[in-house]
Amino acid sequence: MEEEEKITIIEGPPPVFESVPDAWPMGLNESPTLSSVVLTRLRTFNGPKLVERCYRAWRDQHTIHLEFRAPDGLPHKAPIVAARHLEIEDGQVLLLWVRLIEDEMRLELGYDGTNQEDGDDPPF
Repeated sequence: MEEEEKITIIEGPPPVFESVPDAWPMGLNESPTLSSVVLTRLRTFNGPKLVERCYRAWRDQHTIHLEFRAPDGLPHKAPIVAARHLEIEDGQVLLLWVRLIEDEMRLELGYDGTNQEDGDDPPF
């Protein structure tokens, strides 16, 4: 049996997911379930190798997941749909665009359906 392709966050706080205002991620969102593409930024020591791991998985037509612990402490996985690394003054940052399904979006983006002011829509 083939091992699942994944990038695992092994220490630190849960990732912060940001809504993506750009239109291009919508083109990556091919799924039968209601989902949205969101961005997370992670510090890393080996950004180029992690991006290369994503590229190899996609080249071989495999899905690669981001594995992380959510704020509730439970393990979660989200398919990675795009990846990029940046060199900054303090080191390397891995940018991952992941697909979250509707229930995960409520948990990760902090929308609970209450306290909506002025009829604002949820962040997804």
